[in-house]
Amino acid sequence: MSLHPPDLLDGEAAALAARTAARAAEDGLAEVAYARIDGPAGRLVAAATPRGLVRIAYELENGGLDEVLDRLAKRLSPRIVEAPGRLDGVRRELDEYFAGRRRDFDLTLDWGLVGSGFARRVLQAAIAIPYGSTSTYREVAGAAGSPNGYRAAGNALGANPIPIVVPCHRVLASTGGLGGYTGGLHRKRLLLGIEEAGGEELPLLSEA
Repeated sequence: MSLHPPDLLDGEAAALAARTAARAAEDGLAEVAYARIDGPAGRLVAAATPRGLVRIAYELENGGLDEVLDRLAKRLSPRIVEAPGRLDGVRRELDEYFAGRRRDFDLTLDWGLVGSGFARRVLQAAIAIPYGSTSTYREVAGAAGSPNGYRAAGNALGANPIPIVVPCHRVLASTGGLGGYTGGLHRKRLLLGIEEAGGEELPLLSEA
């Protein structure tokens, strides 16, 4: 009788790895589950903890998948596993948003990468901006309790760990300019265009 494990074909090994990851997520052995999601805004990395969605990262703009996962490991937990099934709800709601069929997200959020205080209030103020509408950095700072803290509000929005779902793209400069955006101004224009056009016939941004 052989004591060596049987050789696995590539497809079998991939399936076994996926089952192992899913079991680890289900059994609570992984504290962070992630999945890659493609859409009109390019490739995203979404991550969730048992408390809720904790991260949406534009993969290329954040240094690639390994860099995203390394930062999550350092700030949250090294117990990270790829478990697309855990992110099915996130994927579905993003798909509906990009297709113009969803105006509000019904996802539970984990603010673990934000903490408390002014930064969280700024992001919560951004969530309150209605679909298809915009606000300014000064207005958002005021809604967060510090009307003169618009520069700090801009910093908080620029560090938003859950873009799209927390719609920092709806915040513009008081001059009417776009201001900044964590995924690049081309994506900010894209997201504002989605909300204006209702998601009709949007091309997929190239990740090349």
